[in-house]
Amino acid sequence: MDKQRVIVTERIAQEGLDLLKTELDVDNREGISREELLEIIGEYDAIVVRSATQINEELLERATRLKMVGRAGNGIDNIDVEACTRQGVIVANTPDSNTISAAEQTFSLMLSSLRNTAEANAFIKGGKWDRKPFRGMEIYGKTLGIVGLGRIGSMVATRARAFGCRVIAYDPYIADERFERFRAEKKNTLEELVREADIITVHTPRNEETMGMIGEKELAMAQDGVRVVNCARGGIINEKALLEALKSGKVGSAGLDVFEKEPSYGNPLFEFKNVVVTPHLGADTYEAQYRVGVNIAEQVIKGLRGEMVPNVVNLPTVLTEELESLRSYIELARYMGSIYYQVEKAPIDRVELSFSGEIARQETELLTVSFLTGLVSNIVSERVNYVNARLKAEERGIKVFEKREDKTFKGYANLITAHIYNHGHNMEIAGTLTGAGTPYIVEINGFDAEFTPSGCVVMARNEDRPGVIGAFTTVLGQAGINISMMRVGSKGELNLMVVNVDSPVDVDTLARLQAVNGIHGAWVLRF
Repeated sequence: MDKQRVIVTERIAQEGLDLLKTELDVDNREGISREELLEIIGEYDAIVVRSATQINEELLERATRLKMVGRAGNGIDNIDVEACTRQGVIVANTPDSNTISAAEQTFSLMLSSLRNTAEANAFIKGGKWDRKPFRGMEIYGKTLGIVGLGRIGSMVATRARAFGCRVIAYDPYIADERFERFRAEKKNTLEELVREADIITVHTPRNEETMGMIGEKELAMAQDGVRVVNCARGGIINEKALLEALKSGKVGSAGLDVFEKEPSYGNPLFEFKNVVVTPHLGADTYEAQYRVGVNIAEQVIKGLRGEMVPNVVNLPTVLTEELESLRSYIELARYMGSIYYQVEKAPIDRVELSFSGEIARQETELLTVSFLTGLVSNIVSERVNYVNARLKAEERGIKVFEKREDKTFKGYANLITAHIYNHGHNMEIAGTLTGAGTPYIVEINGFDAEFTPSGCVVMARNEDRPGVIGAFTTVLGQAGINISMMRVGSKGELNLMVVNVDSPVDVDTLARLQAVNGIHGAWVLRF
């Protein structure tokens, strides 16, 4: 079998290239022209970029084989994520790779601006000696306001505790549990944070919502002499507003690693002695660049294998360690979703997913997406994966609702329950994991099912009377199909029979099973 192909259009660490080559056909084309890239992109299954290569509709229309875009770094300003999602193209970045470097650079600029380090350094190297002009402030005991409690923001929060800071944070897209985990006081509005903070640091992506989010109004309501730091993206702190606040003394100092326009030349902010600047060095450490190259290579390989990738941009944010703990539940949810259209042909109006037990405290959105992947894959011809499954469900009018309750349900420590509704063809499926961590379906439509969703499974509704099950299994035996496990659940006068078999069940055998006297429906489920 030919290797899948990946094109690398910008520089990554040699170790990353070497790793890609262990499984893929790698075309390292650093600096390739836009025109040539558009001509050849249809030959590749994946592309690895940094910040210069534009992944947009124009390119995607020609990228007929493309399954994955790997961004070696964090920001995705150059990638049309929505367009990728529509086409089922995975977009993954490497936010974990440079989080330590970015968090450390945040404190580097914060401490340097509070202690006037850069100015004092230049003063002494200029042949002078005097400490009086450089008296600074301690970070100890200050209120640090973090805007954005994602990977880098949470790392800053952890380190700020070691400095003895009071940590407050604003992030409307982060669950309360994350604030508690990182011991950050949650502020419900940006205004609340700005009014209370002695130091404000931003750690959000740059998009329409965040551009200029710290502007004239926000700086005006801040404390006099507030300190600001931006190691995220240029423009999140409005430079014109910051300039005026520095002139008036409203802002006591600033530490800036990023700017609205880069490279930034002749920026008036550079004229202030109390502004410490660096040329976008947040991720520029030897360790970070090694991790970026290797991590994006690992993700591209996993993505092209069809495995779950930790840092998919067009999926819910899940940390690597969280993904590991969810992996079997993700598989379970996909199996559960695949059952409905193998049994019913009626369209679905809505799906209600309930998560009970410890699992309810984790990021369940990925489980919902996995369920929808299994559900929709059976009824569409185009590619459906974790990236576009929700979109494909919405296109078919399927409304999706979630409910989480951390108490146990029906005696199971963790349980996922799916209620699927439409015009009398409702279905309820419940599943959990075995003690060994294997996906296990425990209930279907009120019947105890208790089977492992693996390989080929025959399911049937039968009358609860002697002879029916024997006749049913005889048909399987006559077809040379071995039964590996069987479970019969009773409810009233009907049973639900679930049979794990060791070989496929063909159409003719299924027809004979359906014709057995006392059988009220038989189906073959393939997992």
